[in-house]
Amino acid sequence: MELFLLSIVNGLIQGGFFALFAVGLVLIFGVMGVVNFAHGELVMVGAFTIWLLHAQYGLSYIPAIMVAIVLVTVIGLLMERFLFRPTRADPLAGLICSIGVLFILQVVATLIGGDGPSKQVPPPYQGTLVLFEFLRIPYQRVFSLIISVSALGSLWFFLTRSKFGWALRAVAQDREAAALQGINTNRISIIAIGVGAALAGLAGGLVAPLTNINPHMGHNVIITAFIVTIVGGVGSLSGAVLAAVLYAMFHTFMTVYFGGTVATICGLILMVVVLIVKPTGLMGVRISE
Repeated sequence: MELFLLSIVNGLIQGGFFALFAVGLVLIFGVMGVVNFAHGELVMVGAFTIWLLHAQYGLSYIPAIMVAIVLVTVIGLLMERFLFRPTRADPLAGLICSIGVLFILQVVATLIGGDGPSKQVPPPYQGTLVLFEFLRIPYQRVFSLIISVSALGSLWFFLTRSKFGWALRAVAQDREAAALQGINTNRISIIAIGVGAALAGLAGGLVAPLTNINPHMGHNVIITAFIVTIVGGVGSLSGAVLAAVLYAMFHTFMTVYFGGTVATICGLILMVVVLIVKPTGLMGVRISE
C-alpha cells in the first residue's frame, strides 16, 4: 500500500513536469504552426543553468531558477525572431531550423559542463514530509509540485482572463481571421514562444535537483512532450495537462513494477493506440476543411 500511494504522489509530481513543457510545446505549435524540436533542449538549458549557478557557484536556488527562466525565454525569443518568423511560410524549414538549434545547444552545454558523468544538483530543500505515518515525500518534490500547479494555474488565468490571452487563443484558432480583426500576430507569436520557453526553463529548474543532468537529456523530454501532446490532442492545452497527468501516472507505475525501458516502450504503444481509437486525441477536435 505504501508503494502504491507513493507511486501516485510521484506520478502527480511528474505530471506537473510533463504538463509544464508539453503545454509550452502545444502553445508554440498552436500559435505559430511550428514543431519546435529544440523544446527538450530548452528544458536542458534550464537544468544546466541551475547546475552551473546553484551547484557550482553557490547562487541561491530561487534566483537561479529566475535566471534559468530568463535565459531560456531569451533563447526562445531569438529563435522566433531570426528562425521561425522568416520561415513562417514553410513549416518544414522552421522544423529543420529547430533541429539545428537542438544540436547547437547540446554542443554549448557540452563545452560548458563536459560530456562526462551526469551532473548532480543537491536538493536545496532537505527533509521529508510525513503523511499518515508511513508516506514520506521529500520537501523538494513538494516544492516542485506546488510551483508547477501554480504556474499552470497562472497560465490558465492569463489565457482566459487577459486581453493578450484572448488574442493568443484567437490566433491559435485562426491566424488569418485574427489578423483581419486587428490582432498583431507577430506580437502574439512573441508572447506564445516567450511563455512556452519560460515554462520550459521553469520545468528544467524544478527537475534539476531530482534527476541526472547531461547535454542529451532533452531527447527524453521531447519524446515525452510529443506523447503527451498527441494523446491529449494536438493544439489542446487542457488536453495536454490531462494527458500529462495520466501519462505520468502510467509511466510511474510501469517504471516501478517493470522498469524504465518497458515504461517508455509502453508509452509509445499507448500513443499509437490512442491515435487508432481516437485520432484527434483525448480532447482534440477534428477541423473540417
